[in-house]
Parts: sequence; structure tokens; C-alpha cells
Amino acid sequence: MAVSSTYAPAGAPRPVALPPGYGAMPAPAASAVPAALAGATMGTTWSARLALPPGLAPAVARAAIQQALDGVVAQMSTWDDASDLSRYNRAAQGWQTLPADCFHVLRHALRLAADTGGAYDPTVGPLVNAWGFGPPPHASEPPAASAIDALRQRCGWQRIRLDEPARRAWQPGGAYLDLSAIAKGYGVDRAARALDDAGVTRYLVEVGGELRARGWRPDGRPWRVAIEVPDGSDDHALALALQGGGIATSGDYRRYRHAAGGRYAHTLDPRTGRPVDNGVASVTVVHDEGCMQADALATALTVLGEREGLAYARQHRLAALFIVRDGTRLRLAASEAFAALAAA
Repeated sequence: MAVSSTYAPAGAPRPVALPPGYGAMPAPAASAVPAALAGATMGTTWSARLALPPGLAPAVARAAIQQALDGVVAQMSTWDDASDLSRYNRAAQGWQTLPADCFHVLRHALRLAADTGGAYDPTVGPLVNAWGFGPPPHASEPPAASAIDALRQRCGWQRIRLDEPARRAWQPGGAYLDLSAIAKGYGVDRAARALDDAGVTRYLVEVGGELRARGWRPDGRPWRVAIEVPDGSDDHALALALQGGGIATSGDYRRYRHAAGGRYAHTLDPRTGRPVDNGVASVTVVHDEGCMQADALATALTVLGEREGLAYARQHRLAALFIVRDGTRLRLAASEAFAALAAA
């Protein structure tokens, strides 16, 4: 499928039916049992479509996925006062020991923050809360400029140091980590790992519209996911075949708030402390390593904007699709790696 330069009429990618005759069609294993599972997590829903191996009951597979996701919430949720991340955020200055998964995600988040010059920054939590996108209570109006300036003093990825041998993170005092832009993607990866451990080799697992695939569908066809048009219409801009890796989208059209000053989206630019307003409606990233990488990168590229974001994607050979507001229409801009996937 070619990536067109414009699309008139965002976005979380969602699985769609594969047209008959698409691609190669190996015969499905006779023992495969198709299953569709679902549940709730992270303030949203999860779903999985898979081929169950012999002896694995759907209830067991569902429990494995739910347990994996519950573990991510218990470690990384800012909405749960008992989570390990909340414990870190409340701590006084000093070293804080973190569980393995949380430390792994934070390490990746800090590396991406450094690599993007702070366009992605896990320390942006105080600003997320001030703009009304964190846990309640929520202010009725956007923060004043003076409040933003004060909160920015508590932010900055450079303030966080890691002690890898001891699995500790330095709390400089007042730091408030928010891993929302990466933890959901990591949750998808953990759910996928739970299926791997259960012996499932063909699945498409999704949390809040972020997905990871392995193998083929139970009928032998490739998994296929659609990328939404970022206007709330549930229309699709295009669809991709996905046999491995993860796909995630950051968009401005599902999570936003209204105030006297107008409408503002949930994605903040950590470098200014204010919501992104650069014309980017959504960014979708496909990543071979997993959904954690795709999730955080989609946010970083949204903040960087079309020009800098595409340059970053090309430099790092990322498969990224930007949907940009251009007057009254939406325009697609894809990296070469994404265009190659779409054309496959």
C-alpha cells in the first residue's frame, strides 16, 4: 500500500479484518484453537486474539495477560498511591531501590530523553498534573505562567541518576516521575511475554490501541492493523501487516481539555512546560524491538514536530507516520522505513 501525501476526513492503531487473498497463505496448524480475550487495565481496556496451543485453556491465557498488566500497574502507576513509582515520587532526597521492570523502563526513558534533547522526559509529572492530565484533583483552569516556571524547576531528566548494579534511582528531592508515555507500551510487551511463556506463538495483543504481534493469525493470514484518522471518526488512514514488533500512536484528539483559553491536548513539551501546538495530529511508530520503544518514540516525535521528528526518524531508521493538520485537511508524512512497510 502506498502512503498518499494527503488524506481528507487518530490515533490509536486497531486490528481490522484482512481482505481475502492478502499475502501468503500458509495452512494453519490443525491443533490451533482461535481465541479472543479481553479485560481492563490502566484506565482502558486490553484485548488479545491468538491461536491457543494444545492444553492451554482460554481462562489460563487470560489470567496470564491480566497478571502481567497488573504487575506493570503495581510498579509504574501514578494513579496508585501504593505503586513503586508513587513511593519514589513521595520520597525525600536519596537513593531509592526500584523493582526490575520499573528500573528497566526508567532506564530506557532516561536514555531516550537524552537522545531527544528532552523532547521526551519522564520527569514531566508535575506539569502533567498541573495541566489536569494526572491523578485528581484537577484544576479548573490551566496553570499560570509563573506556576509553570516554578514547576519546571522540579523537572529535567538530568536530575535523575541511576545506580545500575544496585537497581537504584536517585531522588533529588521534589522529582515526580510520570511513565505514562512508555508504561502502557511496556505493558503490551509484558502481556506478549506472558503469552510467549505460556507457549503461544501466534497472537495480536493490544492495550488501549497499542499493539504487539507475533506470527500469523489462526487462519494463516498475517495480522493487519489500521491507523485511525485523528478526528474521532474511527475512519482509517491506512492499514499495515504486522507479524512481529510493536506499534503505538500518540495523538491530540482523544485526550484533551477545554478551558477559557481554548482546547489543549495531553501531550506536553517538557522543554516549555506547555501542551504541544505544532500542527501534528498524530504520530504512529512501528518498532521491531517492541511496544515500549514505539510508545515512547511516538510521544517524542509528536513533541519534536513534523520537520525535526521526521529528521530524527530518518536518522534512526524508524518507521514513523505523521498525520499533520494543514488548514482544513490532514496530511500524511512518512519516513522511508514506514513507507516501505505500508507498501509491503
